[in-house]
Order: sequence, then C-alpha cells, then structure tokens
Amino acid sequence: MNTRSGGASDKKVSPHAHLFVLASMLIDSIGFGIIIPVVPELILEVSGRPLAEATRIGGLLLLVFALMQFFCGPLVGNLSDRFGRRPVLLLSMFCFGLDYLAMALAPTLAWLFVGRALAGAAGAIFVPANAFLADVTPPEKRAQAFGMLGAAFGLGFIIGPAIGGALGQFGTRAPFYAAAALALVNLVYGYFVLPESLPPERRRAFEWKRANPLGSLLTLRKYPGVLGVAAALLLWQIAHQVYPSTWAFFAIARFDWSPAMIGATLAYSGVFMALTQALLTGRIVAKVGEKKAAYLGFAFGILAYVGYAFAGREWIFFAIMTFGALQSLAYPSLNALMSQRVAKEEQGELQGAVGSLYGLASIAGPLLMSQTLAHFTEEGAPFRFPGAAFLLAAALALLGAAIFSSSLRGGEGAGKSAS
Repeated sequence: MNTRSGGASDKKVSPHAHLFVLASMLIDSIGFGIIIPVVPELILEVSGRPLAEATRIGGLLLLVFALMQFFCGPLVGNLSDRFGRRPVLLLSMFCFGLDYLAMALAPTLAWLFVGRALAGAAGAIFVPANAFLADVTPPEKRAQAFGMLGAAFGLGFIIGPAIGGALGQFGTRAPFYAAAALALVNLVYGYFVLPESLPPERRRAFEWKRANPLGSLLTLRKYPGVLGVAAALLLWQIAHQVYPSTWAFFAIARFDWSPAMIGATLAYSGVFMALTQALLTGRIVAKVGEKKAAYLGFAFGILAYVGYAFAGREWIFFAIMTFGALQSLAYPSLNALMSQRVAKEEQGELQGAVGSLYGLASIAGPLLMSQTLAHFTEEGAPFRFPGAAFLLAAALALLGAAIFSSSLRGGEGAGKSAS
C-alpha cells in the first residue's frame, strides 16, 4: 500500500469547517495566552508563597496538564478514528470552556490543579484538528496545512497575551472568564458549521491496546521513516517547553517586567510566528522540501535559545523574537514527514501518538525548565543565571537535530513512502 497516495477525502469541505478548525486552535492559544501574564500573580495570590516557590508551582500545574494530555491524546485520536472528528472536536472545546471557568473561580491551589487536569484532557484538541486536515488535504500540501494550524496558534499568542495583560489590570480572574467565553462561543459556531471529514467506510474499530500512550507509540514502528523523526520531534518539543513554562517567571527575574509587558513580548513573538507559518512555511517547504525546512527550524531555534540565555538588554530580546520565529518551521515539517507515511484510516492514531509525544514533552519540559530556572534564581543559588533554562533548551534541540540527521543518513527519514 502506498500511503502517500492515500490522500484527502473526496468530499469538498466548506470553508466554514476549515475556519472552525483554525478557530479552535486560535481559541486554544488565545485562552492559554490570555492567562500567561497573570498566572504568576494568581499563584502568588492563592498560595501566598515567594516567587521562586510560585515558579515551581507553575511548573507543577503544567505537569498536571501534560500528564492528562499524555494519557488522553491517544484516546482522543483513536476515538476520532472510530467515531469521526466532529464529535471529538466539539467535546474538547466544551471541556476547555469548563476549565477556564474553574480557573476563574478557584479559591485554592487545589482548584487550579483540577482546572489544569480538565484542560489537559481537552488539550488534545489538536489531535482531531490535525487528523481533520489530513483527511481533507493532499499529502504534498500537509506541511502547509499544519503550518496554518501553527499560524492560528501563533496568532492566538498575539491576541491572547495582549488581552490578558490588559484584562489583568481588572483582577487576576478576569482573563479566565474571557477565555471561557471564547471557548464556548466557538463551540456553538462549530456545532452549526463543522461537517464530518471521516466517512463511515474509512473508520476502524476502537481498540484499548492502541488507545494508550505505549500502544500508540509502538504503532509508529510499523511505518518506515517515522521513528527517527518522532524521536527528533520529542526532543524539539521538550526544548520548546521553555517558553510556556518559564517565560513569565524569566521575564520577572531578568527585567522585573509587569504582566502588561510580558503580554506585549508574547504578542510580538506571536506576530512573527504566525507570519512565518501562514506565509512562509508552504513556500519554503515547496522550495526546499520538508527535510531541509526542518533543519532550518532546528537551526533558528537553537540560535534563539542561546540568544535569550545571554541577552541582557530588552531590545536584543525583540531582535531575537523577530528572527527566531523561523524555528516554527520545524514542527509542521516533521509532522508532515510522518503523516505522508501513514495510511489514511490511521491519521487519527498518528496524531494521537504525536499528542502523546507532546504530552511526554510537556511532562518533562516544565519540570526541567521551571526547576532549572528556580535553582539558578532562588536565594542561595550557586550563582544567579536566569538564562540557564534556555541553554538547556538549546542543548536538547541540538540533540534532536542530530538524531534527525542520523535517521536520514540511516535511510529512515528519506523521501520514500511506506508501502
């Protein structure tokens, strides 16, 4: 079987359906971005603990989110292969709305952890979203389609942190109410416009042995060229966790920035991330191919991490955020390489496995990054160096690039489709 030719669905999909899928990723990132500027203050408000301890708590909140996503990603992917993409997408959006309401009302740290657990279960929304696009997009155009999803995510980081920084002036709870409203409004929109992209004849039976992290990852072995790319993607994602897990705390430790300034920097970064993925990813992949585009993403990511670690002036950060946006080439290129080698009826399972990788990265990443930052900024540290977490991210990304290169030399990632 040549999986590369097993492409898009024959049914033409309404532009409104594409808009909902992109909006789902946009709402996901807006909701996440809205709360980033105020999470440190909310933790400090609820716990009454010092900044270094709040940093550790922030990392644990992300860990809970990641654990739930790690276990639920394969389940969501396999459910979407069995019952279709539509019901899974809508249910995930509903859970997001509930999560943000729980965070808005949280009187204790325990509530915050419950809210993050619920969000982790719903956070696998990108699994059916990617599977939906794989259903309706020819294999050679999937990097561009995945890039558009990434652009929507980046756009959310333009809008979200800016709104969060502004709403934070009205209290630490206000951004959470706004995020809940966005999720529930998009749910209503999707209910009316989203069709099913996976027809009944292309669905497969649900199996618990494949709907778990270990089972979904083991299925990658049967597809030539996927394991090496998946390992590189895992390390890349672990490194990338330095942004959500430490940026707000890092900005306070390095420059004592306000929530508004933290939101502004995230919004600035999001502008260039979105522009790169929406306008450049498809063009660059068409010109140089997915492999070289992935290398470019790794290279710019490593340079950006090292730059953040040592830059001591604010204008340098903005310069790094500008050219560092090209690191966003890595994920859609790696995902497209894997998607091209998987049968059309198993795209949901593949994206579930990718979700597990992301969940695993989101478990390891926040622990590594937040604890590294806390260790080098707390009282009694061997020496004060807020950039330590970014150097760790650079080392992990470099290792990922080396594994990717090794798999290509070994014939794993070459441009051949599984058959």
